[in-house]
Amino acid sequence: MKTLTGAEIVIECLKEQGVDTVFGYPGGTILNIYDALYKHQDEITHILTSHEQGAAHAADGYARATGKVGVCLATSGPGATNLVTGIATAFMDSIPMVAITCNVAVNLLGRDSFQEIDITGVTMPITKYNFIVKDITKLADTIRRAFQIAQTGRPGPVLVDITKDVTAGTFEYESQTPEPVKRQEDTITEDDIETALQLIRKSQKPYIFVGGGAVAANASEELSSFAHKIQAPVADSLMGKGAFDGTDELYTGMVGMHGTKTSNFEITECDLLIVVGARFSDRVTGNAAKFAKRAKILQFDVDPAEINKNVKTYASVVGDVKVILKKLNARLDPINHEEWLAHIDRLKDMYPMRFDKSMLTGPYIIEKIYEITQGDAIITTEVGQHQMWAAQFYQYKYPRSFLSSGGLGTMGYGLGASLGAKLGCKDKVVINVAGDGCFRMNMNEIATATRYNIPIIQVILNNHVLGMVRQWQTLFYGKRYSHTVLNDQVDFVKVAEGLGAKAYRVTSKDDFEPVLREAIELNVPVVIDCQIHCDDKVFPMVSPGAPIQDAFDAEDLKI
Repeated sequence: MKTLTGAEIVIECLKEQGVDTVFGYPGGTILNIYDALYKHQDEITHILTSHEQGAAHAADGYARATGKVGVCLATSGPGATNLVTGIATAFMDSIPMVAITCNVAVNLLGRDSFQEIDITGVTMPITKYNFIVKDITKLADTIRRAFQIAQTGRPGPVLVDITKDVTAGTFEYESQTPEPVKRQEDTITEDDIETALQLIRKSQKPYIFVGGGAVAANASEELSSFAHKIQAPVADSLMGKGAFDGTDELYTGMVGMHGTKTSNFEITECDLLIVVGARFSDRVTGNAAKFAKRAKILQFDVDPAEINKNVKTYASVVGDVKVILKKLNARLDPINHEEWLAHIDRLKDMYPMRFDKSMLTGPYIIEKIYEITQGDAIITTEVGQHQMWAAQFYQYKYPRSFLSSGGLGTMGYGLGASLGAKLGCKDKVVINVAGDGCFRMNMNEIATATRYNIPIIQVILNNHVLGMVRQWQTLFYGKRYSHTVLNDQVDFVKVAEGLGAKAYRVTSKDDFEPVLREAIELNVPVVIDCQIHCDDKVFPMVSPGAPIQDAFDAEDLKI
């Protein structure tokens, strides 16, 4: 046992938890922690981002790519509030993250002091739990508890706010080995497992719908065994990408607003929908009252609050989905559904994913990225058309290879996330796919990439408009393009070069492949500005509020 300052206790607790990388931005109230961090820079790498929002997104991307807890740091007041969008992004997608902020001294709290903010009050609705530490004797245990909470059950972000006098004070510190994170099994009952087994055995047309919970639970192996044992086709949500191998013959594509026609039509036709770690987002269900109406819905989820929240289920099993699938696999004999699978294959042939192959388009670029990386890259995205194309036209073979803001839909997420992903997975090619509207929001993080020579590749699908909003304006708002045209004087190549990155502009199909191959070979931060048409659209599509079986594409609009 030794006597340390509060700031040193914070660093020692991070080391206890195996933290090797943190992302942040210093300021007055957190200076003591940064001073302590300086003394431990050989043990914990600190990445100074260009903005605190970038730090939160980088910690999020690190967590998604590695499965570890991401950590970000910020000072009080605007430093702490700048983390809010990143914390909310992690909360909506159930990402384990610990945000450490510092506040004014205890005697200055509640006095509207300089850069004082009640950050625990601000973040209460968007954290799994949060703390304010005003007593140094509780500091170490609070940080340890924060890491436990972030990882157990349904993961999520936890915020720890520490007053400056606590970081300056001293107290005895004794190192502890972190408690192992236990899988949630006590809620899995024999009756629920038996009901699930009976439903699966009786089904003639089973369908599996997988979400981000399967990724969080590291349940890919069990999911694959389960799907093949019962011969059931598999669709995924945006968050579920990679939980089931996108090249597997049982895979039918994403479901929902921009899902494949095969997935949308046949989930509507199935007699049993097995939902593994998905929360029935409105972008998945469309009109929830008409979602999978012919099916009995069997839901597996770690969070009991998700059962019957958006869609009424017939039966459910609450608990860690990896454990649930293991239990089912151990008691299921192989089931033959060859006729059902043959029908699914016919629909795949009838409704392939199409796009115009005569010019440089978003889908062409994504397919080419897949071809060149052979599906082994980590793809991060911003939010919009490019995000959907990245989900549709890259085949994700592995979990934690597609990082995107699903629940909150955060423009500006992907670039910071790509930095975290690359630092967590240094052997992987990491490519952030952005639209020009999203890239503008946090493009200052290119400076972070060049400062530390983090070799991410930024691909901009530049249509000079807010593409997804324009698509809605075209289809549903009589082509009234209110404030969605971005045809100004901004030159992303010059901006990127000014920030220290290698930059290219691509205007034709033939140019993209050699540029991407060179970017990968260079192993430095690269920005590729790809000029595509302003009216390229994401298809298939389901109109807002319509049932998913009403999916349409460009061919349907010609009728």
